[in-house]
This record gives sequence, C-alpha cells and structure tokens, in this order.
Amino acid sequence: MQKLKIYFVLVIALAGKLCIAQPADIIKEYIVKYKELAIEEMKRTGVPASITLAQGVHETFAGQSALVLKSNNHFGIKCKSTWTGESVSHDDDAPGECFRKYADPADSYRDHSDFLKSGARYASLFRLDPTDFEGWAWGLKRAGYATNPKYPQILIKLIRDFQLQDYTLIAMGQKTEGPDVFWVKSETPSSVEQPQIVNAVVKTEVKPEITKAVYPSGLFKINETRVVYVPRGTSYLSIANEHHVPLHRLFDFNDLKPQETADRDQLVYVQRKRKSGSSDYHTVSANETLLDIAQAEGIRLESLLAYNFLKENMQPEAGQALYLRHKAPAMPKLATAIASVSVINTMSNNMVAASAETNNAFLVHVVQPKETVYSISKKYAVSMDDVLKWNELSSVDLKTGQQLRIKKM
Repeated sequence: MQKLKIYFVLVIALAGKLCIAQPADIIKEYIVKYKELAIEEMKRTGVPASITLAQGVHETFAGQSALVLKSNNHFGIKCKSTWTGESVSHDDDAPGECFRKYADPADSYRDHSDFLKSGARYASLFRLDPTDFEGWAWGLKRAGYATNPKYPQILIKLIRDFQLQDYTLIAMGQKTEGPDVFWVKSETPSSVEQPQIVNAVVKTEVKPEITKAVYPSGLFKINETRVVYVPRGTSYLSIANEHHVPLHRLFDFNDLKPQETADRDQLVYVQRKRKSGSSDYHTVSANETLLDIAQAEGIRLESLLAYNFLKENMQPEAGQALYLRHKAPAMPKLATAIASVSVINTMSNNMVAASAETNNAFLVHVVQPKETVYSISKKYAVSMDDVLKWNELSSVDLKTGQQLRIKKM
C-alpha cells in the first residue's frame, strides 16, 4: 500500500525533473565554455563578468538560439548605423531585423564590452561597484539595452542561481575558483540507481543533486537588502553588535526565534527584508523549507506565505513555483498532499499518466505590460501557434494580468 503511494508521487515528480534537468546542464556547459572570455573582458573594460555571462546565457538560450548558431552573436547586438561588418537577418522585435555577425565568439564578447564601454548612456554603470550586479542589471534596463520589462530580474536570477558573481570576484583577484569546479557532467550521483519505468511506474527514488549556494564574505546585498553569510556556531549577539542592530530586531529581520548561535551555515539579514522578491518566481528544491526560500530571495516570510496561500508549517513539493511579487493563482502542491489509497487503487495506469500530464506539464505565465504573444513565445522558446493553442486563443490580443498556460519544454 505504501509503495503505491510512493509510485504515484514519483511518476509525477519524475515528469517535472525530466523537464528541467537538461536546461540547467546546457546553461552550465555554456558558462564553463565562455567564463574565461567574460573574465578577460572584465579585466579589459570593467564590465562585470557575472553580467556578461548572464546576458550571454539569456540572449542565446545558453548557446542554442538560431541567431547565435548562424552569427556567433552572443548578445543580440543589432547592426545600427555604425556597423560595417557582416550581418544576418533575424526575427526579433520585428521580422527580418539586421544583427551583427562575428567570425568567432571572442569577437562578439569584445564587441559587447566595447559597445557598453563606449556608449554614453551606459557611462553611469561604470561608476557602480563591479560586484553590484543588481545595480548593473537595472541600469542596463534603464539605459534601454533591452525591451523586455523583466530583463533585470532575468539577469539577477541567472547570476544567483548559477553563482556567476564568483567570476566577477575571480576577475578582481578575490577568488580563485568558480562554482564550476563543483559541477559534474551528470546531475545524478553515480551511487544512485537510475529509475526503472514499467507501465509508467517508477520503482526507485531519484534523489536530485542539491547545489549549495556560494556567497561572498562580509556584507553584501540580496534583493537590495544587507545580509551576511555566517558559519554554524556564530553568535547572533556578535552579528548584532558588529552591524549595530538590536538583537531582538535581528531575529525579527530573519523570521527566527531567539537563540544564542546559528545552528547551521546561513544567511543573516541586518535590515528588514522586502515585501516582494526581485524575481517573479522561485522554484522549490528538494528539502528546501519556506524559511530557506524567504532567506535566499530576501523576502519576508509573511509575504511569501500570503502570496502563495501557505502556512508556516507547510512544505511545497519540489519543483513547484512560488510567487514572489504577487498572488499565485492557487496554492502550490504540497509534499505531504498524497492521494488517498482508495483513489490510487481505482486509477488505471493511463489515468495516472494523464494526471501527471495535467498537473505538471504546464506552468502559468502572468502577462506583463507591453508583452505580446511573440515576446512570450520567445521567452519560453516555443512557437506562437503553441501559445495560442494551449490557451484556446482565437487572436493574439492579450491583457495585462492575463494568465497563460505554457507547456514545459
């Protein structure tokens, strides 16, 4: 009986895992391949390596986009009137736009750095601390680098998720290794048996790899909020005294009960976290608690709970998207919410597969101002026809706040 419960949950969990594992692998491969170029360009021009890599990943779908494959253009730089080199035609904001073509990716990286360094509208960015990747991301948007209203959040999330800040610190001589030294070709440890699927039933549990985040030493910012990363055993009183914060306020800032020392390595905020995150969503990892998520995203726990219709003792299922800036359309699936045995016993294998498809195959996209079906299809690397079909739309007209179903690819 217990096995049937586990099989049912794992069928659904596996479907979600297979959808997201490959893109992460591709992004990591892109970072490993081009990290040295980003570091060299930062040393040459001052453009933070973290920003360069995040832009490269986003603009090229981690090296997989049609534009980069035919032009080596890693940053979506259009021809403009000053370009005298080769070019290609590519559909972007409008059909058949002119984009620069390069003989080698290194030429694209150099041109990108020079483009920012020589542009008067980007001059203010070079007065920022090079480790202030959030300031750079928002500054690029304000300067008109990209038309996507979510461009800053996209870059910031990539930098955080893949620890790209380390490459900025390497270029500055403050670190010697990036997170790639811990990455391996396979996301599944060799000691874990691969799942066997018989009639859509998983017989062995797949334990997803958990990548531990790497944070800078000393005071830094997450979501524009000052924070430090401390090792297990650090006295909370010493943190409060060092940063001139009353001890009771320190516990309040971090949604913690009073205690003497940190019981694990953790983030400790020295000012109140914000009511909303810098990204729209956070994807729940295995064994990640709601407090873990609130700390990682620099958002108040009470806000995270309210946005997602959750209570503090609940545990969302791994792979679920939690909303960080506005109300979710519904409560996420919970890890403890397992279907009853009587229902499982009456379901056929076909019904189990259909349930997995219905509940896990789609994510929800909330339409933002000025977004179009074309821009949304580009964002998720799907066709416009698919977006229309999945949402039973008869026209391309959209309204701000409208919710669209997007099939996970």
